[in-house]
Amino acid sequence: MATKPTYQFLVCASFRAKGEPKGVCNQKGSIGLSQYLEQEILDRGLDVLLTTTSCMKQCDQGPVLVVQPNNWWYQGVDSEEAIDDILDALEEGKPAEDRLLFPA
Repeated sequence: MATKPTYQFLVCASFRAKGEPKGVCNQKGSIGLSQYLEQEILDRGLDVLLTTTSCMKQCDQGPVLVVQPNNWWYQGVDSEEAIDDILDALEEGKPAEDRLLFPA
């Protein structure tokens, strides 16, 4: 029986209707960083489903990553340091406040 993951990460990859990635998040390397993110999720033993998406309409703040079910929207996720900050905070059960697009 399948189980529901604890978290789902949505990474904007700027995919368009025909499936080709374009847009700001893709241009800033969101797809390449997804590989690092996936490896960190595995290395840390986190229960996360990583999903790349079409445009999330937050191009000025991209690359964008959303953590569900918490609804934490992160902006400027363009480096391994940013990913580490987000995962470190998640492991502590809180958002990485300095990187939130929509602060609480």
